[in-house]
Amino acid sequence: MGGNQVTAVERPVGRGAGAGPVLLGVRHHGPGSARAVRAALEETGPAVVLIEGPPEADALIPLAADAEMRPPVALLAHAVDEPGRSAFWPLAEFSPEWVALRWALEHGVPARFIDLPATHTLAWERREDEEGPQDESPLDAEPTATEGGDGAPATVPGAAPDSEPDGAAEVRIDPLGVLADTAGYDDPERWWEDVVEHRGAGQGDALAPFTALEEAMAALRETYGSGGHARDLVREAYMRLQLRSAQREFEDGVAVVCGAWHVPALRQRTTVAADKALLKGLPKVKTDMTWVPWTHRRLSRVSGYGAGIDSPGWYGHLFSAPDRPVERWMTKVAGLLRAEDRIVSSAHVIEAVRLAETLAAMRGRPLPGLSESTDAVRAVMCEGSDVPLALVHDRLVVGDVLGEVPSTAPAVPLQRDLTRLQRRLRLKPEALERELELDLRKENDAARSRLLHRLRLLGIAWGEPAASRGSTGTFRETWRLRWEPELSVRVAEAGVWGTTVLSAATAKAEADAVTADGLADVTALAERCLLAELPGALPTVMRILADRAALDADVGHLAQALPALVRSLRYGDVRGTDTGALGEVAAGLAERVFVGLPPACAALDADAAEEMRRHVDAVHGAVGLLGDAPATGRGHLRPRWQSVLRVLSGRDTVPGVIRGRAVRLLLDDGELAQDEAARLMGLVLSPGTPPADGAAWIEGFVGGSGGGMLLVHDERLLGLVDTWLTGVPAEAFTDVLPLLRRTFSAYEPGVRRTLGELVRRGPAAQGAATAAGSAIPGFAAELDTVRADAVLPVVRLLLGLDDMDTRNDLVGVER
Repeated sequence: MGGNQVTAVERPVGRGAGAGPVLLGVRHHGPGSARAVRAALEETGPAVVLIEGPPEADALIPLAADAEMRPPVALLAHAVDEPGRSAFWPLAEFSPEWVALRWALEHGVPARFIDLPATHTLAWERREDEEGPQDESPLDAEPTATEGGDGAPATVPGAAPDSEPDGAAEVRIDPLGVLADTAGYDDPERWWEDVVEHRGAGQGDALAPFTALEEAMAALRETYGSGGHARDLVREAYMRLQLRSAQREFEDGVAVVCGAWHVPALRQRTTVAADKALLKGLPKVKTDMTWVPWTHRRLSRVSGYGAGIDSPGWYGHLFSAPDRPVERWMTKVAGLLRAEDRIVSSAHVIEAVRLAETLAAMRGRPLPGLSESTDAVRAVMCEGSDVPLALVHDRLVVGDVLGEVPSTAPAVPLQRDLTRLQRRLRLKPEALERELELDLRKENDAARSRLLHRLRLLGIAWGEPAASRGSTGTFRETWRLRWEPELSVRVAEAGVWGTTVLSAATAKAEADAVTADGLADVTALAERCLLAELPGALPTVMRILADRAALDADVGHLAQALPALVRSLRYGDVRGTDTGALGEVAAGLAERVFVGLPPACAALDADAAEEMRRHVDAVHGAVGLLGDAPATGRGHLRPRWQSVLRVLSGRDTVPGVIRGRAVRLLLDDGELAQDEAARLMGLVLSPGTPPADGAAWIEGFVGGSGGGMLLVHDERLLGLVDTWLTGVPAEAFTDVLPLLRRTFSAYEPGVRRTLGELVRRGPAAQGAATAAGSAIPGFAAELDTVRADAVLPVVRLLLGLDDMDTRNDLVGVER
């Protein structure tokens, strides 16, 4: 026989001597399949259980029985030399593979994974990234970690039959979609619920559902071949070899739990030589494997994973509910809605159950499924609204359950240190997003802040900073936390920088400083080092910062870098860090900005002027934070900066948006009287100034925060803008309108409403006088009907009103 022996797995499912292995074809993450697998294993009592999954995980199987293990979890494989190249094999409590693992451990039966090793799967991914998919090779389908819920990474239901059943179909089919369509269902999920999920465990022959599903899949494989999943041919060859090996060891006491799509291939008559030929020359990469926590949300297809189900929370409920699943589900929904302050009574629960049962009967279903339950919840508990229903879908149908893995599970040293810190700081990872308020004056909160900042520096985005609602002081931080399974991969990647969070963050900061592209990047890094309290990295970062600052002559770069340095000084104060050297660099940088800014603002186009205006704002804020810190040999920073603003406000060569902003900043600081600001505005908005320049000056002066309130409280300024705007020639109006619209649309609705009420009253009969002696119009107390009538033609045009009789109605409404 030797290498040409024919496989011995072609016999049908059975239990007697010589009957062959028990092949249990399942749907991944299917609670009905999970119940059926347990019933079949209890009835057949195999001597070994083979499970679809990476063989490298065999050593991790005993951890599934650990008391600390809480599904959903996943097997994570990553390349040793490239941790970011990874693959997951998720398992939930209701996954058939998990049930098979637990059964084997409970009964002292060996369990083994028999899918293609991860060492090949990850190597394929690397080769395809470098060379692109190889169309002639059976390696261009999805990896195991991204399989579809039916056992194959299927995407196209009901695809046309392949003309060559023995080869790979050009169109990838969805086996469940084809079976559902054949049965007259338009929804594969609904079909699966009816034929599998609503079938209780222990009803008749435990192997009957597997036999029926195998026959259906055999017909599909005969028609569609590999169904477009060419890589499955290689995987199935490996699985057949492992099955033969188990049969030689355990004879007929072998049970296999795999995707139903693969069962016909495991029964296929092939030779050992043919299977080994498919596996010859496969690429390899050294891999590590461990258990990591997973979430229900990541089991859902909406998360981007092909290996999933649409409603993991619902399926978990079906698996865990021993009886009356609909009644128990409605009770869960009612509890959630009550927690959100919605009025839901016991009567609502009873009525929703009755409606779901009625809908199931009308639709010819054996029991109410998710669609009937959802329709009943919408009608009875949500009063027809989809808004609370979306909450039910997010929290219950999908859910945010996060699994746990034992502390004894293999992990890189960095992961162990992170786990230790999480426990010490009582900062438990959670799948549900939550806000964390930290008071940096408290030791534990300060330690939490350090950890989160260090992780962000390492690219492990467990927490993201958020705006604090209660206080704007530097001693308070707000974080938005959410643990995603992929962060385990990020931790493995960051392990190359060190064995602890502190050492890894320090090494990463030093490396980032050396490779930083610009001065602003180095200053931002210095700020992050202070936030993360990395004293070991600061000397390197500060040395590079000083070198870059001394060599960079671009005022824009210097102005962009200054705010981060100033923020770092403030953070250093609240965290008790010595920032003397940083203060010297900040003061020197500010002095260079003061000297170089006026000439840098000359002769700029519109885009460059707007960018420079943002730099002026940033420098102004930085100088305000620095306070009266002494500059290098030039007195104090604040008076020096104000003199720079006066220069900018008076130079005709400076773009209007910068001159207007300089006047506004001086006015806000009390360094410019309102009369003087009104005089400058009157000059720039005089008829001799081009309208575009006037509009830019207005944008600089009243744009941004507080500009609207300035006009509300100073009617002279608003009157100047109004008079100027009404005098803009028609041919220039369309050019200045976008600038003005951008300026005024940024105001709060209440401010815009107040300005509109002022302007609609029209100019008053008398006004104040400016220092230049020109009249400044105020606003009348009543509506100017003549001004109101002027807008009616435009309103009729916009509304498509041709009937002139509507004029009086519009005038009446306006009045």
